Amino acid sequence: MGIPYGGAKGGIPLDPKRYSVSELERITRRYTSELIKDIGPAEDIPAPDMGTSAREMAWVMDTYSMNVGHAVPGVVTGKPLSIGGSRGRELATGRGVMITVREALARHGGSLAGATVLIQGFGNVGGAAASLLHQAGAKIVAVSGSSGGLYNPKGLDIPALKAHMKEQGGRMAGFPQAEPISNADLLVQKADVLIPAALENQITEANAHQIQARIVAEAANGPTTLAADRILESRGIQVLPDILTNAGGVVVSYLEWVQGLSYIFWDEERVYQEMEGLMVRAFERVVQEAERRQVSLRLAAYTLGVGRVAQALQDRGLYP
Repeated sequence: MGIPYGGAKGGIPLDPKRYSVSELERITRRYTSELIKDIGPAEDIPAPDMGTSAREMAWVMDTYSMNVGHAVPGVVTGKPLSIGGSRGRELATGRGVMITVREALARHGGSLAGATVLIQGFGNVGGAAASLLHQAGAKIVAVSGSSGGLYNPKGLDIPALKAHMKEQGGRMAGFPQAEPISNADLLVQKADVLIPAALENQITEANAHQIQARIVAEAANGPTTLAADRILESRGIQVLPDILTNAGGVVVSYLEWVQGLSYIFWDEERVYQEMEGLMVRAFERVVQEAERRQVSLRLAAYTLGVGRVAQALQDRGLYP
């Protein structure tokens, strides 16, 4: 992405639904205390992922700040706006998916308007991507969550579906003008774009030959196995790799970190403008690298990333 930011993920192996809010707070604060020497605005900057939200990030920020004796908004991203969070962070990953899909379609002479889309996963990333793609004129023909999904070849009314789910406690069942569909069946339906936005290893050697989408946009981390990746490439299906497609979250985390360090906070329009520029430039660099080396977009993305680190190491030299 061309930003001095990014890295790995870590967490606690537990089901947050089985714990009270006060228990989750104590667990999060203790976890933060154990990591206190390994995190910080100039060290590692945590961010929310599966099972966490702005609430947990607020606890991390407060615990760290109490230990150092002053407020440190740059220690963590995805925080509430009241304590230094960034506008646009909640929808950032989904917005990045939308931008990447839009750019990929444009390179093939298409556009989001009228494009048919399948989305596996309807959480923070998949749900946001569905809303943004729907607003841009795409036809979302199927979505699914942990308990199954919905299919309508004429397109789903995403705002109506979200309102229905809010009334039904998060359940999709019972939504009119749609047929039930499983997570597995959704993957192999015909569409312009397939967006796996749930868990890893969803497209495998067993189902890669059945994928009918022209473009697979990896909104989840590692949704395609290595064997499946080779099959999709051999069939001419373009895979937009996760390292690029779902980078919107880390991009806005970076922008939140910048705002936290400067104590100057931007409006939503400025955040989206900065994010758009970073995402589009990264997409163009990856495509150019892929064309120059005659490799897949995934390999091109890794080549750029590794090459940038190698160049930096060479320029800095060896110490001592």
